[in-house]
Amino acid sequence: MIEEIGTTAEGDLVINIGPQHPATHGVLHLVVTLNGETIKKIEPHLGYIHRSIEKMCESLSYRQFIYVTSRMDYLSSHINNHACAMCVEKGLQIEVPPRAQVIRVLMDELTRIASHELWWGAMAMDLGAFTPFFHAFRERETINDIMEETCGARLTMNYMVPGGVMADLHPNFQKRVKDFIALYKSKISEYDELVTGNIIFQGRMKDVGFLSKEDAISYGCTGPIARGSGVSCDIRKLYPYEVYGQVEFDEVLETRCDSFGRYLIRLREMQQSIRIIEQLIDNIPGGDFQAKTKAVLKLPKGEFYARAETARGELGVYIISEGGTTPYRIKFRSPGFSNLSALDHMARGGKIGDLVATMGTLDLVIPDIDR
Repeated sequence: MIEEIGTTAEGDLVINIGPQHPATHGVLHLVVTLNGETIKKIEPHLGYIHRSIEKMCESLSYRQFIYVTSRMDYLSSHINNHACAMCVEKGLQIEVPPRAQVIRVLMDELTRIASHELWWGAMAMDLGAFTPFFHAFRERETINDIMEETCGARLTMNYMVPGGVMADLHPNFQKRVKDFIALYKSKISEYDELVTGNIIFQGRMKDVGFLSKEDAISYGCTGPIARGSGVSCDIRKLYPYEVYGQVEFDEVLETRCDSFGRYLIRLREMQQSIRIIEQLIDNIPGGDFQAKTKAVLKLPKGEFYARAETARGELGVYIISEGGTTPYRIKFRSPGFSNLSALDHMARGGKIGDLVATMGTLDLVIPDIDR
């Protein structure tokens, strides 16, 4: 009698992948049920890096809680902080100065490129190609240097504040960003030569980790995962915030629904981020970089929600306020949790050797899930 995929039968092998931390983004533990080399079931076990961030936020002020979110998806820390700041601004009805809006979007898009660069290098390394990892860090380090000059930090920048940004741009910012754009454009052909066009890489990625459009919607997937299955879900396009409604860029969609499609999405998204930056870098308005706000912020009683498009998908910030100086309740809708929920469906029936490729294209940052 042939057992259905998903049941545990005699002769099945249950193995643990993790929870060690072999240069992965956080500590993930997968319990995998195999029949030979065929995956029958995957159970993610979470909580190894849980820090009760949402509960901590209840004892922090509306200025302080923003920076706890830098430690969730630390590769999108700017965008996490941005979503939190927008939620507070919505509650207080603060109007953000035009200069601050443009600075925020520039920082967001540089963050997106830096995150995708790291993913590209790590994805290739997961499949056995070590050299691209160093090429990815070449461009990413340039972005980190730009961030450090203006923000004073390279990973968790803590730059967004309610009403704008913490400090004005460094005088070298525009020149260094333009230099980075020139560098990126001169190196992008290497990405295709080293990885995208590599026949071995394509063989490991094409028709692996299939996720249909309907299933992507059903699992609540967002970001490159959903767009790789043809789902239009870019918050910057659907619900424009700051100056995203004033710049021209394309929402990149793929209908391959496999790992290679999700790979192509991120490469093309970097090019769209460059396109956004090019439109803004010479058109940064003058004026204040921060709206005038009170030293101690009190949100009116009520419920407030804001969302932003991080490098991994939609981040939602939900605040319940009772009118005090700290939130009564905060909930984060992080993209990684929903995206991870689709892994079992994507990997079932596939081979254990393809699991790394499938999981790699999810671009998981575990602290974003283990909040």
